[in-house]
Amino acid sequence: MNLEKILAIAGKPGLFELKIQTRSGFLAESLLDGKKITVGLRSNVSLLTEISMYTYSEEKPLVEIMRAIAVKENEGPTISNKEDNAKLVAYFKEILPDYDDDRVYVSDIKKVLNWYNLLQAKGMVSKEEPSQETITESADVEKELVDEELKKSKSSKTKK
Repeated sequence: MNLEKILAIAGKPGLFELKIQTRSGFLAESLLDGKKITVGLRSNVSLLTEISMYTYSEEKPLVEIMRAIAVKENEGPTISNKEDNAKLVAYFKEILPDYDDDRVYVSDIKKVLNWYNLLQAKGMVSKEEPSQETITESADVEKELVDEELKKSKSSKTKK
């Protein structure tokens, strides 16, 4: 599963694929409708590879949860995020039995299932474990984004 360039942007529905970096942010393409948008550095953006969910023992990376869903569904679509809350919670307990139900809300479960179905429709989910090379590439992409963001914030502070 190759999710290192997949973004969740606060206030925007769906997921986005990072295309290129610009001076003032970056260009992202919606996985929902294919529209390209520019995103400023002040926007609240999360890489899917950096999102985790709480369990009673540790934080579980979203990539591992997506892989667990892919294994359960044989890389096919999962239940709709529009199902009733009890059914969603029961399904999620099958995927991640030890998730912390005090800190993981039904809205979080809905978002994960919605994202999974979106990624599955684009052929971006996999049951296979990531190779060490993929893990290294993911870390490199994240480091580049963070470094670029730090440069921008430093340059904007020095101009004031």
